[in-house]
Amino acid sequence: MRDVLDELHAWWSAGERCAMATVVRTWRSAPRQPGAAMLVGPDDSAVGSVSGGCVEGATFELASSVRDSGEAQLQRYGVSDDDALAVGLTCGGEIELFVEPVDAETFPELGMLVDAIRAGRPVALATVLSGPATGRHVVIEDGSTHGTLSSERLDAAVRDDALGLLVQGTSAILHYGSDGERRGDEIAVFVSSFAPKPRMIVFGAIDFAAAVARIGSFLGYRVTVCDARATFATSARFPHADEVVVQWPHRYLAETTVDANTVICVLTHDPKFDVPLLELALRLPVAYVGVMGSRRTHAQRVAALCELGLTDDELTRLHAPIGLDIGSRTPEETAVSIAAEIVAARWGGSGSPLRGTDGPIHHRRT
Repeated sequence: MRDVLDELHAWWSAGERCAMATVVRTWRSAPRQPGAAMLVGPDDSAVGSVSGGCVEGATFELASSVRDSGEAQLQRYGVSDDDALAVGLTCGGEIELFVEPVDAETFPELGMLVDAIRAGRPVALATVLSGPATGRHVVIEDGSTHGTLSSERLDAAVRDDALGLLVQGTSAILHYGSDGERRGDEIAVFVSSFAPKPRMIVFGAIDFAAAVARIGSFLGYRVTVCDARATFATSARFPHADEVVVQWPHRYLAETTVDANTVICVLTHDPKFDVPLLELALRLPVAYVGVMGSRRTHAQRVAALCELGLTDDELTRLHAPIGLDIGSRTPEETAVSIAAEIVAARWGGSGSPLRGTDGPIHHRRT
């Protein structure tokens, strides 16, 4: 939903009705993950995607019908067959969509949800997919629920489970009995998690950093560029960064908040900056640490880190030279190389050409 939030909120605020199709479950090589959404507006405009093109036409027709009728529907699309006119996924996967009408009457909690997402606060949305309360929503934020699904017991059970999913940053369908019993399956509820954007911290205010900040923002990271030199660390030079910080890199990293989703790109090219920075970064519970430099520079850097007492296991976490070997030359090409390695590290990809691999194309987080 995050990708279509602005248009959804604009129609909702104007008192108009649209329809929203949300991916709630996938099987095998489905192209989009749960939570992906497509809107059909009051003017028949389409926004977003649920399948990368395979079933967008059929989804548009279904969503138009739901918008006009006001009746939500659950629809599943599987593998397409040999009939060129058949609707299905050519990738071999399957998806299940929940298509619902959205306006101020059917979704009064939307404004609260939008405010939380835009402010970067962790929030979850629970939507009833089946049962007598189909289409009802509850917004879960900071341990509290806003709205109701059908009963206090069901709201409480969904709240507790949604908070667990929110911590993991995952979305899923949960099943309950008619009064919130976890052993029942009369009611299906889709919980969509909106955790704050993960952080990308880029150290070194150089031209490569500007390209990395741009692609990091494109990938959905909240990007910080940090450099000790005020002349170079300016917002004008890094328009795609969410913040630009003038500070010694290792001091900033020691003071800022990081977590298991944070990625760190060290592009400083100067041992007085990157050695103390890496000494700290490699001991933090972050997702990725990469550093730029030649192989000779890296060998000297490793020797310095070993003298500081870093272990082999800690040094193994370091991606150096940073990025995948794609033959990049320009800052933009290098940024693509770095982004590709970050994505591969996140999902367990090999970095190999797909034509030389077999098995599922889309990796899932382990």
